[in-house]
Parts: sequence; structure tokens; C-alpha cells
Amino acid sequence: MYIANPIYDSVFKHLMQNDRVARFFIETIIDMPVESITVAPQEYTWFKPLSEFESESVSNEFKVYELLSILRYDFVATILTPDGHKKVMIEIQKAKNDVDLMRFRNYLGEQYKRKDKLVIDGNVVEEPLPIITIYLLGFKIPETDAIVIHVSRTYKDVIAQKELHVKSEFIECLTHDSYVVQIPRIEGKTRTRLENMLNVFEQNDFYDDKGIIKRYQHETDDDNIRLMIEILYHIGANPEKREEIEIEWRSYEVWLHEIVSRNLIISEQKKAIEEIEKMIEQNKQSLDEKDKTIEQNKQSLDEKDKTIEEQNITLDEKDKTIEQNKQSLDEKDKTIEALQRKLKQAGLL
Repeated sequence: MYIANPIYDSVFKHLMQNDRVARFFIETIIDMPVESITVAPQEYTWFKPLSEFESESVSNEFKVYELLSILRYDFVATILTPDGHKKVMIEIQKAKNDVDLMRFRNYLGEQYKRKDKLVIDGNVVEEPLPIITIYLLGFKIPETDAIVIHVSRTYKDVIAQKELHVKSEFIECLTHDSYVVQIPRIEGKTRTRLENMLNVFEQNDFYDDKGIIKRYQHETDDDNIRLMIEILYHIGANPEKREEIEIEWRSYEVWLHEIVSRNLIISEQKKAIEEIEKMIEQNKQSLDEKDKTIEQNKQSLDEKDKTIEEQNITLDEKDKTIEQNKQSLDEKDKTIEALQRKLKQAGLL
């Protein structure tokens, strides 16, 4: 049977609009019975213009948005836990594209600003509820190949270093459990009810190169899974809904083209900057070498000047000694002349 690919947001949205499917989907992932479920009066899609994240300009013909397009579907459910019945807010957050952690955190920051809203007797009221979050990822987490990951909380007495087997309503509303599903890692195995349900999202055996329609060839006797397949079959066979998926696909392709082009430009600019920085570093090293040579030459000249100065001092010393010897000889000549005069006067010469 050929069905619409539920990894597309528009397709997944149609699935979640069916209360029975939503209930089955949630309780199968969290592995707890869902006693009742109602759709909270909000569905939130997070779009951010690329220009808010990057300084690079984007096409003026198509205002490109960050089509990680994180979709959030809220449900208020009463679930049966080991501690009894519990009313919780179920948040299903779906991100088709690989995103960096900072952008995902930006999105989560936006969500924490929002208030939980419930419909009670036809009136919308705000009420804090414990949250269970289901993340559906259209990309792989490299650290683990686990298809479904449960991030659970425990209470721990830090001083006594022991686990506390209690639950606080206040703490429960501040923190939450979460489930992460890596859709690309679904392998078509049928060992458990969860695997059978996730096979609907398996990303292979596509009918077209756009991945809009895919063949579902697993046998199942689960009425809920059959309902999911029936809904997806009718979506795929409906021309208007097919066009809706086509628009989503084209939007993603334009976004991808813009991102690839932008990243290519950034890569080339980065490479050019690295080359310039390399040239600057080489020039700096060359200048450093020249400065070093100049300094060595200066030191050599200083040494020569010092040697010449020392030689000049030595010559001055010699000249002084010669002058002193000359003066000494002159004194001796004068003394001899004086003696000779005295001898003549005495008639001895």
C-alpha cells in the first residue's frame, strides 16, 4: 500500500488531528495507558527568518525561513502511572531538519515563556501541569543509534545520597520527562508494539524522488496502526493534500538551496580570510626575520665600534707614553747641557 510520508509536517498534522491516533501514538511511546486526551487550544510552529541568525543576506525573491520548522502539538491527557491517575500536558515537538543546539535552545526558550492553556467547560483557562515532551527528530543524533530514548527524572537527597521515592506537584511542574525519537533510525523491525507503530514513519521505499509517497508493506493486526495507514493512504490519494505536501517540499528545497548557497559563500569567504591571515602571518614572520637580522647587524656594528673605540684608546695610551718618554728625554738633554756648561765654566772641558 502506498501512503503519504508522515515526516512531512502537513501529513503529521492530519494524523494528530485524529484523537484516536493521537492517543495511541502517545501511549505507545510513553508506555503508559492514556485514560483520556483532549487537544489543547494551541498548535505552534516556530519560524525564524535566517537574517535573525546570520548576517549574510538572503534572496529578495523568497523570504527564507529557518525551516527546521519545529512544530508543537499540545494535548492534555490523563495517564495511568504506577502512582495512580495523573493529568499532564503532552507536548509533541517535531523537527524535520538537523539544527544546531543553540537554535533548538532558542526555540525552547520561547516555549518556556508561553503559558499552559486548558479548555474546561468551554472556557480557556491557564493551569500549570506536569509536562511530558516527545521530540520527533528527522535527523540522527550521532552519539547513539537508539531509536527511542527516554530521559527520565529521579528525586535524590544530595546530603544523604539516597533516592527519594516521593513526587512533588511543585517540582513536577518545573521539570519534565522527555522522549526522543530518531526517525531516520527506524529499521522496519516488528518485535514490539512500539516498533510496529514506528514503522509507519520508516524512511525508505519511496514512490517518488521527493519522498512524499512511500510504500508500506508491513503486516499488522493492530486496529490503531491500520487506522494510521488508512489516514495516510487517503492523504496520499487526495490531490489537494498532495499539493499541500508538494508546497512544503518546494519550500524546503528553496530553503536548502539558499542554505547551501549561503554556506558555500561563507566557506569561500572563510577560506579567503584564512589565506589572507596566512599571508599576514608569513609577512609577519618575514618582518620578524628582517628585524632580527637588523638587530644582529646593529649588534655587530656596535661590537666593531667598541673594538675601534678600544683600539683608539690603546693608540691614545701609546701616544701618551711616547709623549711622556719624549718629555723624559728632553729633561735628560737639558740636564746634560747644564752639566756641560758647568764643566766648561770649571775649565774641565
